[in-house]
Amino acid sequence: MEKRKAAVAGSFYPRYKPDLLRLIKESFENAEFGPGEELVSLNKEGERKVIGGVSPHAGYVYSGCAAAYTFLNLFKETIPDTIIILGTDHIGYGKIGLMREGEWETPLGNLLVDTELAQAILDESDSIINDNSAFMGFPFGREHNIEVQLPFIKYCEGNKQVKIVPIKVAAHDMKKLEKISSDIANSIKKSDKDIVIIASSDMSHNDVNSEEELYRFKEKDEKLIDGFVNLDPEKTLNPYPTPTICGRQTITTLVLTCKKLGATEGKKLKYYTSSEKSGRIGGYCVGYFSGIIKK
Repeated sequence: MEKRKAAVAGSFYPRYKPDLLRLIKESFENAEFGPGEELVSLNKEGERKVIGGVSPHAGYVYSGCAAAYTFLNLFKETIPDTIIILGTDHIGYGKIGLMREGEWETPLGNLLVDTELAQAILDESDSIINDNSAFMGFPFGREHNIEVQLPFIKYCEGNKQVKIVPIKVAAHDMKKLEKISSDIANSIKKSDKDIVIIASSDMSHNDVNSEEELYRFKEKDEKLIDGFVNLDPEKTLNPYPTPTICGRQTITTLVLTCKKLGATEGKKLKYYTSSEKSGRIGGYCVGYFSGIIKK
């Protein structure tokens, strides 16, 4: 069984377990940027209404609080069996690749790939390919945006061993996203497992050097968020001319898939920027969004 090593432990999040646990806990408990509550009571047999969510993928000191919002809502109804993680592509992969089997390393313990569900998706799809090179080795395997979701999953799973299906989505064509969303949704419908979907994405990236520029920056991101809340994939894929949102195709795939699974509502949980989190305006700025989709 191939093991995907933790490539960004010690940079995007702490390398050592005690430090990582402390930072995730602080992200949940942060009342200004995070949910202000810990995930303490889990109903393992509850009815699932939340079927998907958007989680950012920057360094935890910036994006961890927004991620905590997403994972709190994905896990507090009931602990899922499997999480499909839709990852973006910063490196030029250019395909839609899935990891069919193996495990991913984290400082909190390893996560197994759900080979049964992964194979079901591959059997359903002629667009998604089994390709470990998308996740293992250089250059594509060091991509961080799926990896940074995993410690949150390990933190939230309790005594249950949640599995994952990593899918790297390197396409921005609506027809292709419609097709793979149908393939994923059909595979979920045929399964008797409790499956949720995460779209890994940060929001806009740009220099911000004044309050006015920060306002305009946030105004752009709100256009995508509005599309998400209204389950409008056209507005999530192309919210404004030349968007700098790195995972808009993962968010769009999430919206399309969840609609095919009976979604009725998108909900904004939290949005803030790195400038606001750091308390400094001046220089490079990134937006972080947490949202969920319910049926």
